[in-house]
Amino acid sequence: RDEDDINDVTSMAGVNLNEENACILATNSELVGTVIRSCADEPFLSSEALQEKILNIGKMHDIMELNSDVVNLISHATQERLRGLLEKLTVIAQHRVSTHKGSDRYIVSSDTRAQLKFLEKLDHLEKQRKDEEERELLLRAAKSRSNKEDPEQLRLKQKAKEMQQLELAQMQQREANLTALAAIGPRKKRPLDSSNIGSGLEGLNGNGIAPGSSGFSLTKQLLCPRITRVCLRDLIFCMEQEREMKHSLTLYRALLK
Repeated sequence: RDEDDINDVTSMAGVNLNEENACILATNSELVGTVIRSCADEPFLSSEALQEKILNIGKMHDIMELNSDVVNLISHATQERLRGLLEKLTVIAQHRVSTHKGSDRYIVSSDTRAQLKFLEKLDHLEKQRKDEEERELLLRAAKSRSNKEDPEQLRLKQKAKEMQQLELAQMQQREANLTALAAIGPRKKRPLDSSNIGSGLEGLNGNGIAPGSSGFSLTKQLLCPRITRVCLRDLIFCMEQEREMKHSLTLYRALLK
């Protein structure tokens, strides 16, 4: 009765079960009759060293025997834990080096670098203003024709003379640098002598890249795969986000480095 109901439904849908079964067997014929075997379970950590470590810790809790399944379980758990940490570190490192200036989905809320540059510019302007005031004071002291033998006046005149000599030396050095640059001429780009890079560019041009495009940068990207470098700051940030590690001794030691 159930088979009749199924046949009625498939016939109403226009499906022939015999044809579908024959199609499945013809498509997966290489899998029919094969034997599927499980791979050997290889522990991530050394079983002897891990078992000795577990027994040393277990002696405090009156654990004297240990099953091999427990060692394998802890080894696999350690592997998964390290894999998860490495994945998080990779995401953190990529987020640290990624730039979102050209993306429309991000809006700059605060630019710390621009703020620091603005403060540095203010300090530079303030220093420049003080230098100008001191320079004017020294120039007035140098032009003074007072006949009084005032030690302070003599000191200001001597300092003004040294300042003028220093400015003259800086001007001469600047003119010498400009003359040397003019004699050398404009800088020329070094030709690419590497045959490998040339062949790579030819291959790129053959694939539809225009000769005037940035083929060298593309070749450099193809020859040098992108490497994600994780630094200590990324590891510290990752440990601060982990519930089990944000109060650990390892984090405090990392912060002291």
